[in-house]
Amino acid sequence: MKAFFFRTAIFLVLISIFGCQKSSENSKKTNSIAANSIHYAKGLELYKNKGFTILKVTNPWPNAKQYFTYILKEKNGIIPDSLKQFPVIRIPLQSIVVTSTTHIPALELLGVENTLVGFPNTDFISSIKTRKLIDARKVREIGTNESLNTEVLIDMKPDLIVSFGIDNNNTTLDNLQKSGLKVVMNGDWTEQSPLGKAEWIKFFGALYGLDSKANAIFNTIQKEYTTTLSLAKKAKFKPTVLSGAMYQEQWYVPQGESWAALFFKDSQSNYLWSKVKGTAASSIPFEVVLEKAKEAQYWVAPGNFTSLEQMTDSNPHYNQFSSFKNKKVYSYAKNIGAKGGIVYFELSPTRPDLVLKDLIRIFHPELLPNHKLFFFSKLE
Repeated sequence: MKAFFFRTAIFLVLISIFGCQKSSENSKKTNSIAANSIHYAKGLELYKNKGFTILKVTNPWPNAKQYFTYILKEKNGIIPDSLKQFPVIRIPLQSIVVTSTTHIPALELLGVENTLVGFPNTDFISSIKTRKLIDARKVREIGTNESLNTEVLIDMKPDLIVSFGIDNNNTTLDNLQKSGLKVVMNGDWTEQSPLGKAEWIKFFGALYGLDSKANAIFNTIQKEYTTTLSLAKKAKFKPTVLSGAMYQEQWYVPQGESWAALFFKDSQSNYLWSKVKGTAASSIPFEVVLEKAKEAQYWVAPGNFTSLEQMTDSNPHYNQFSSFKNKKVYSYAKNIGAKGGIVYFELSPTRPDLVLKDLIRIFHPELLPNHKLFFFSKLE
Protein backbone atom coordinates (compact mmCIF):
# COMPACT_ATOMS: atom_id res chain seq x y z
CA MET A 1 0.00 0.00 0.00
CA LYS A 2 1.03 3.55 -0.56
CA ALA A 3 0.95 5.01 2.91
CA PHE A 4 -1.28 7.93 2.07
CA PHE A 5 -3.80 5.59 0.53
CA PHE A 6 -3.05 2.08 1.60
CA ARG A 7 -6.07 0.39 0.10
CA THR A 8 -5.69 2.15 -3.23
CA ALA A 9 -2.36 0.47 -3.93
CA ILE A 10 -3.81 -2.95 -3.19
CA PHE A 11 -6.76 -2.14 -5.42
CA LEU A 12 -4.42 -1.26 -8.25
CA VAL A 13 -2.46 -4.48 -7.85
CA LEU A 14 -5.66 -6.48 -8.22
CA ILE A 15 -7.05 -4.53 -11.16
CA SER A 16 -7.52 -6.33 -14.46
CA ILE A 17 -5.74 -4.62 -17.30
CA PHE A 18 -7.36 -3.72 -20.56
CA GLY A 19 -5.16 -2.99 -23.52
CA CYS A 20 -5.75 -1.13 -26.72
CA GLN A 21 -4.02 -0.47 -30.00
CA LYS A 22 -0.43 0.54 -29.33
CA SER A 23 1.35 3.41 -30.98
CA SER A 24 4.57 2.56 -32.74
CA GLU A 25 7.69 4.60 -32.08
CA ASN A 26 7.56 6.07 -35.56
CA SER A 27 3.99 7.26 -35.13
CA LYS A 28 4.50 9.07 -31.83
CA LYS A 29 5.03 12.35 -33.61
CA THR A 30 1.49 12.70 -34.87
CA ASN A 31 1.03 15.67 -37.16
CA SER A 32 -1.41 18.19 -35.76
CA ILE A 33 -1.88 21.88 -36.27
CA ALA A 34 -3.28 22.17 -32.75
CA ALA A 35 -1.29 22.73 -29.58
CA ASN A 36 -1.37 20.34 -26.66
CA SER A 37 -3.98 21.67 -24.21
CA ILE A 38 -2.52 19.79 -21.22
CA HIS A 39 -0.18 21.70 -18.90
CA TYR A 40 0.31 19.72 -15.67
CA ALA A 41 -0.40 16.06 -16.44
CA LYS A 42 2.69 14.19 -17.63
CA GLY A 43 0.90 11.20 -19.14
CA LEU A 44 -1.83 12.91 -21.16
CA GLU A 45 -1.85 14.95 -24.36
CA LEU A 46 -4.83 16.48 -26.18
CA TYR A 47 -4.72 18.10 -29.61
CA LYS A 48 -8.07 19.52 -30.66
CA ASN A 49 -8.49 19.94 -34.41
CA LYS A 50 -11.47 20.84 -36.55
CA GLY A 51 -13.78 17.85 -36.48
CA PHE A 52 -11.54 15.59 -34.37
CA THR A 53 -9.21 15.46 -31.38
CA ILE A 54 -6.01 13.48 -30.98
CA LEU A 55 -5.87 11.94 -27.51
CA LYS A 56 -2.59 10.42 -26.30
CA VAL A 57 -2.01 8.47 -23.10
CA THR A 58 1.77 8.50 -22.82
CA ASN A 59 2.20 6.94 -19.37
CA PRO A 60 -0.55 4.33 -18.89
CA TRP A 61 1.35 2.68 -16.01
CA PRO A 62 4.64 3.35 -14.21
CA ASN A 63 7.71 3.03 -16.43
CA ALA A 64 5.59 2.16 -19.45
CA LYS A 65 7.57 1.69 -22.65
CA GLN A 66 4.56 2.20 -24.88
CA TYR A 67 1.80 4.74 -25.25
CA PHE A 68 -1.63 4.88 -26.81
CA THR A 69 -3.11 7.20 -29.40
CA TYR A 70 -6.84 7.59 -30.08
CA ILE A 71 -8.77 9.75 -32.51
CA LEU A 72 -11.96 11.30 -31.16
CA LYS A 73 -14.19 11.92 -34.16
CA GLU A 74 -16.98 14.47 -34.07
CA LYS A 75 -20.08 14.12 -36.22
CA ASN A 76 -19.16 14.85 -39.86
CA GLY A 77 -15.50 15.14 -38.82
CA ILE A 78 -12.94 14.09 -41.43
CA ILE A 79 -9.97 12.06 -40.24
CA PRO A 80 -6.71 12.54 -42.22
CA ASP A 81 -5.32 9.40 -43.80
CA SER A 82 -2.22 9.67 -41.62
CA LEU A 83 -4.35 9.11 -38.51
CA LYS A 84 -6.55 6.25 -39.69
CA GLN A 85 -4.14 3.69 -38.25
CA PHE A 86 -5.32 4.62 -34.74
CA PRO A 87 -8.57 3.60 -33.00
CA VAL A 88 -11.39 6.01 -33.83
CA ILE A 89 -13.97 6.83 -31.16
CA ARG A 90 -17.10 8.71 -32.08
CA ILE A 91 -17.97 11.57 -29.75
CA PRO A 92 -19.85 12.72 -27.82
CA LEU A 93 -20.31 9.42 -26.00
CA GLN A 94 -23.80 8.24 -25.16
CA SER A 95 -22.78 5.40 -22.84
CA ILE A 96 -19.63 4.52 -20.92
CA VAL A 97 -18.13 1.91 -18.61
CA VAL A 98 -15.39 3.08 -16.24
CA THR A 99 -13.27 0.88 -13.99
CA SER A 100 -11.96 3.21 -11.27
CA THR A 101 -13.84 5.25 -8.70
CA THR A 102 -11.48 8.14 -9.55
CA HIS A 103 -13.36 8.46 -12.85
CA ILE A 104 -16.73 9.06 -11.17
CA PRO A 105 -16.14 12.68 -10.01
CA ALA A 106 -15.15 13.76 -13.52
CA LEU A 107 -18.39 12.38 -14.96
CA GLU A 108 -20.42 14.13 -12.29
CA LEU A 109 -18.65 17.46 -12.59
CA LEU A 110 -19.25 17.37 -16.33
CA GLY A 111 -22.91 16.46 -15.78
CA VAL A 112 -22.72 13.20 -17.76
CA GLU A 113 -23.03 10.66 -14.94
CA ASN A 114 -26.28 9.41 -16.51
CA THR A 115 -24.23 7.91 -19.34
CA LEU A 116 -22.51 5.51 -16.92
CA VAL A 117 -23.87 2.02 -17.58
CA GLY A 118 -21.36 -0.30 -15.93
CA PHE A 119 -18.75 -0.53 -13.18
CA PRO A 120 -16.81 -3.35 -11.47
CA ASN A 121 -17.95 -3.77 -7.86
CA THR A 122 -20.24 -0.79 -7.46
CA ASP A 123 -19.93 -0.92 -3.64
CA PHE A 124 -16.64 0.96 -4.03
CA ILE A 125 -18.52 4.01 -5.35
CA SER A 126 -19.17 6.59 -2.63
CA SER A 127 -20.90 9.45 -4.46
CA ILE A 128 -24.53 9.94 -3.45
CA LYS A 129 -25.46 11.04 -6.95
CA THR A 130 -24.05 7.98 -8.68
CA ARG A 131 -25.28 5.65 -5.95
CA LYS A 132 -28.82 6.74 -6.83
CA LEU A 133 -28.20 5.54 -10.39
CA ILE A 134 -26.88 2.24 -9.05
CA ASP A 135 -29.90 1.81 -6.78
CA ALA A 136 -32.16 2.50 -9.78
CA ARG A 137 -30.32 -0.31 -11.61
CA LYS A 138 -29.07 2.01 -14.30
CA VAL A 139 -25.47 0.98 -13.64
CA ARG A 140 -24.72 -2.73 -14.05
CA GLU A 141 -22.15 -4.79 -12.20
CA ILE A 142 -19.47 -6.00 -14.60
CA GLY A 143 -17.75 -8.45 -12.30
CA THR A 144 -14.70 -7.64 -10.21
CA ASN A 145 -11.54 -5.82 -11.17
CA GLU A 146 -9.56 -9.02 -11.43
CA SER A 147 -12.25 -10.83 -13.43
CA LEU A 148 -14.46 -8.59 -15.53
CA ASN A 149 -17.55 -10.16 -17.06
CA THR A 150 -16.89 -10.16 -20.80
CA GLU A 151 -20.35 -11.53 -21.62
CA VAL A 152 -22.10 -8.73 -19.75
CA LEU A 153 -19.94 -6.10 -21.46
CA ILE A 154 -20.66 -7.55 -24.89
CA ASP A 155 -24.38 -7.57 -24.10
CA MET A 156 -24.28 -3.95 -22.91
CA LYS A 157 -22.36 -2.65 -25.95
CA PRO A 158 -21.22 0.60 -24.34
CA ASP A 159 -19.79 3.27 -26.59
CA LEU A 160 -16.55 3.06 -24.63
CA ILE A 161 -14.79 1.20 -21.81
CA VAL A 162 -12.29 3.33 -19.89
CA SER A 163 -9.74 1.22 -18.07
CA PHE A 164 -6.32 1.43 -16.45
CA GLY A 165 -3.61 -1.10 -15.69
CA ILE A 166 -0.35 -1.84 -13.93
CA ASP A 167 1.22 -3.43 -17.02
CA ASN A 168 0.21 -4.72 -20.44
CA ASN A 169 -0.73 -8.31 -19.62
CA ASN A 170 -4.44 -8.99 -20.06
CA THR A 171 -6.19 -11.65 -22.10
CA THR A 172 -9.61 -10.00 -21.70
CA LEU A 173 -8.61 -7.41 -24.28
CA ASP A 174 -8.74 -9.74 -27.26
CA ASN A 175 -12.28 -10.89 -26.47
CA LEU A 176 -13.50 -7.34 -25.99
CA GLN A 177 -11.92 -5.97 -29.14
CA LYS A 178 -12.94 -8.96 -31.27
CA SER A 179 -16.49 -8.23 -30.16
CA GLY A 180 -16.20 -4.71 -31.53
CA LEU A 181 -15.98 -2.93 -28.19
CA LYS A 182 -13.88 0.21 -27.85
CA VAL A 183 -11.38 0.35 -24.99
CA VAL A 184 -9.34 3.39 -23.91
CA MET A 185 -6.57 3.43 -21.33
CA ASN A 186 -6.57 6.04 -18.58
CA GLY A 187 -3.36 6.79 -16.69
CA ASP A 188 -4.54 9.37 -14.17
CA TRP A 189 -3.32 7.27 -11.25
CA THR A 190 0.30 7.45 -12.44
CA GLU A 191 0.44 11.23 -12.07
CA GLN A 192 2.46 12.44 -9.09
CA SER A 193 1.60 16.13 -8.94
CA PRO A 194 -1.73 17.17 -7.38
CA LEU A 195 -2.72 19.35 -10.34
CA GLY A 196 -1.45 16.70 -12.77
CA LYS A 197 -4.00 14.21 -11.49
CA ALA A 198 -6.79 16.78 -11.46
CA GLU A 199 -6.13 17.80 -15.06
CA TRP A 200 -7.34 14.40 -16.27
CA ILE A 201 -10.86 15.78 -16.14
CA LYS A 202 -9.96 17.10 -19.60
CA PHE A 203 -9.66 13.48 -20.76
CA PHE A 204 -13.35 12.97 -20.04
CA GLY A 205 -14.24 16.42 -21.32
CA ALA A 206 -12.78 15.45 -24.70
CA LEU A 207 -14.77 12.19 -24.79
CA TYR A 208 -18.02 14.11 -24.41
CA GLY A 209 -17.19 17.13 -26.53
CA LEU A 210 -17.20 19.20 -23.34
CA ASP A 211 -13.68 20.57 -23.59
CA SER A 212 -14.63 24.10 -22.59
CA LYS A 213 -16.54 22.91 -19.53
CA ALA A 214 -13.69 20.64 -18.46
CA ASN A 215 -11.19 23.48 -18.89
CA ALA A 216 -13.34 25.81 -16.80
CA ILE A 217 -13.70 23.25 -14.01
CA PHE A 218 -9.98 22.54 -13.94
CA ASN A 219 -9.12 26.24 -14.03
CA THR A 220 -11.26 26.78 -10.92
CA ILE A 221 -9.55 23.90 -9.11
CA GLN A 222 -6.14 25.17 -10.22
CA LYS A 223 -6.91 28.68 -8.98
CA GLU A 224 -8.10 27.38 -5.60
CA TYR A 225 -5.01 25.23 -5.24
CA THR A 226 -2.51 27.93 -6.18
CA THR A 227 -4.24 30.51 -3.98
CA THR A 228 -4.17 28.12 -1.05
CA LEU A 229 -0.55 27.28 -1.80
CA SER A 230 0.36 30.96 -1.53
CA LEU A 231 -1.50 31.19 1.76
CA ALA A 232 0.45 28.22 3.14
CA LYS A 233 3.72 30.04 2.57
CA LYS A 234 2.72 32.43 5.34
CA ALA A 235 3.15 29.65 7.90
CA LYS A 236 5.72 30.50 10.56
CA PHE A 237 6.87 26.94 11.23
CA LYS A 238 6.76 23.43 9.72
CA PRO A 239 5.44 20.74 12.04
CA THR A 240 6.91 17.24 11.77
CA VAL A 241 4.65 14.65 10.15
CA LEU A 242 4.41 10.86 10.17
CA SER A 243 2.24 8.88 7.74
CA GLY A 244 1.11 5.31 7.19
CA ALA A 245 0.76 2.29 9.45
CA MET A 246 1.83 -1.33 9.79
CA TYR A 247 0.84 -3.83 7.12
CA GLN A 248 2.11 -7.42 7.08
CA GLU A 249 4.97 -6.70 9.47
CA GLN A 250 6.17 -3.62 7.59
CA TRP A 251 5.37 0.10 7.78
CA TYR A 252 4.76 1.70 4.40
CA VAL A 253 5.55 5.39 3.96
CA PRO A 254 5.12 7.58 0.86
CA GLN A 255 8.42 8.29 -0.83
CA GLY A 256 9.51 11.90 -1.02
CA GLU A 257 8.50 12.55 -4.64
CA SER A 258 5.09 10.89 -4.41
CA TRP A 259 1.69 12.50 -4.80
CA ALA A 260 1.08 12.24 -1.05
CA ALA A 261 4.45 13.68 -0.08
CA LEU A 262 3.93 16.67 -2.36
CA PHE A 263 0.81 17.59 -0.39
CA PHE A 264 2.87 17.56 2.81
CA LYS A 265 5.42 19.81 1.13
CA ASP A 266 2.81 22.22 -0.23
CA SER A 267 1.08 22.44 3.15
CA GLN A 268 4.34 23.62 4.71
CA SER A 269 5.00 20.63 6.93
CA ASN A 270 8.17 18.67 7.62
CA TYR A 271 7.37 15.21 6.33
CA LEU A 272 10.02 12.95 7.86
CA TRP A 273 10.56 10.89 4.70
CA SER A 274 10.56 13.81 2.28
CA LYS A 275 14.15 13.18 1.17
CA VAL A 276 13.55 9.57 0.16
CA LYS A 277 13.80 9.37 -3.63
CA GLY A 278 10.93 7.83 -5.55
CA THR A 279 7.24 8.20 -6.23
CA ALA A 280 5.92 5.00 -4.67
CA ALA A 281 6.17 3.72 -1.09
CA SER A 282 9.01 2.43 1.07
CA SER A 283 8.59 -0.49 3.47
CA ILE A 284 10.31 0.14 6.78
CA PRO A 285 10.59 -1.93 9.98
CA PHE A 286 8.54 -0.63 12.90
CA GLU A 287 11.62 -0.01 15.04
CA VAL A 288 13.11 2.31 12.42
CA VAL A 289 9.88 4.30 12.13
CA LEU A 290 9.59 4.58 15.91
CA GLU A 291 13.14 5.85 16.24
CA LYS A 292 12.65 8.50 13.59
CA ALA A 293 9.06 9.57 14.18
CA LYS A 294 8.43 8.97 17.87
CA GLU A 295 8.26 12.72 18.52
CA ALA A 296 6.49 13.67 15.28
CA GLN A 297 3.83 16.28 15.97
CA TYR A 298 1.22 14.90 13.57
CA TRP A 299 0.26 11.51 12.19
CA VAL A 300 -1.71 11.75 8.95
CA ALA A 301 -3.40 8.87 7.12
CA PRO A 302 -2.77 5.90 9.45
CA GLY A 303 -4.18 3.32 7.05
CA ASN A 304 -7.92 2.72 7.30
CA PHE A 305 -8.24 3.12 11.05
CA THR A 306 -11.19 5.15 12.30
CA SER A 307 -10.37 5.44 16.03
CA LEU A 308 -7.39 5.45 18.35
CA GLU A 309 -8.73 2.40 20.12
CA GLN A 310 -8.93 0.52 16.85
CA MET A 311 -5.30 1.39 16.23
CA THR A 312 -4.03 0.07 19.54
CA ASP A 313 -6.18 -3.04 19.20
CA SER A 314 -4.28 -3.67 15.98
CA ASN A 315 -0.86 -2.78 17.40
CA PRO A 316 -0.42 -1.67 21.03
CA HIS A 317 2.94 -0.09 20.16
CA TYR A 318 1.21 2.73 18.28
CA ASN A 319 0.73 4.48 21.61
CA GLN A 320 4.47 5.07 21.86
CA PHE A 321 4.23 7.93 19.34
CA SER A 322 3.76 11.46 20.67
CA SER A 323 1.24 12.26 17.93
CA PHE A 324 -0.90 9.37 19.20
CA LYS A 325 -0.55 10.36 22.85
CA ASN A 326 -1.46 13.97 22.00
CA LYS A 327 -4.41 12.89 19.84
CA LYS A 328 -3.04 14.50 16.72
CA VAL A 329 -3.86 11.61 14.40
CA TYR A 330 -5.93 12.39 11.30
CA SER A 331 -7.56 9.81 9.05
CA TYR A 332 -9.37 9.88 5.71
CA ALA A 333 -11.17 6.60 6.51
CA LYS A 334 -14.15 7.99 8.45
CA ASN A 335 -15.66 9.77 5.44
CA ILE A 336 -17.35 6.85 3.68
CA GLY A 337 -20.17 6.19 1.24
CA ALA A 338 -23.33 4.17 1.81
CA LYS A 339 -21.61 0.87 0.99
CA GLY A 340 -18.34 1.60 2.74
CA GLY A 341 -16.37 3.12 -0.13
CA ILE A 342 -13.92 5.76 1.09
CA VAL A 343 -14.64 9.22 -0.32
CA TYR A 344 -10.97 10.19 -0.22
CA PHE A 345 -9.96 7.50 -2.69
CA GLU A 346 -12.70 8.53 -5.09
CA LEU A 347 -12.66 12.32 -4.99
CA SER A 348 -9.25 13.52 -3.78
CA PRO A 349 -7.43 13.10 -7.14
CA THR A 350 -9.96 15.46 -8.75
CA ARG A 351 -10.09 17.91 -5.84
CA PRO A 352 -6.51 18.43 -4.63
CA ASP A 353 -7.50 21.92 -3.49
CA LEU A 354 -9.66 20.38 -0.77
CA VAL A 355 -6.87 18.04 0.32
CA LEU A 356 -4.46 20.96 0.61
CA LYS A 357 -6.96 23.05 2.56
CA ASP A 358 -7.54 20.16 4.96
CA LEU A 359 -3.84 19.75 5.64
CA ILE A 360 -3.28 23.46 6.14
CA ARG A 361 -6.25 23.55 8.54
CA ILE A 362 -4.61 20.68 10.47
CA PHE A 363 -1.04 21.99 10.49
CA HIS A 364 -1.70 25.75 10.48
CA PRO A 365 -5.27 26.34 11.73
CA GLU A 366 -4.65 30.06 12.05
CA LEU A 367 -4.32 30.36 8.27
CA LEU A 368 -7.70 28.76 7.50
CA PRO A 369 -9.78 29.24 10.66
CA ASN A 370 -13.12 28.87 8.86
CA HIS A 371 -12.31 25.79 6.81
CA LYS A 372 -14.20 22.66 7.85
CA LEU A 373 -12.24 19.46 7.24
CA PHE A 374 -13.62 17.69 4.20
CA PHE A 375 -11.60 14.48 3.73
CA PHE A 376 -9.84 14.11 7.08
CA SER A 377 -11.11 13.60 10.61
CA LYS A 378 -9.31 13.76 13.93
CA LEU A 379 -9.32 10.36 15.55
CA GLU A 380 -10.63 10.06 19.09
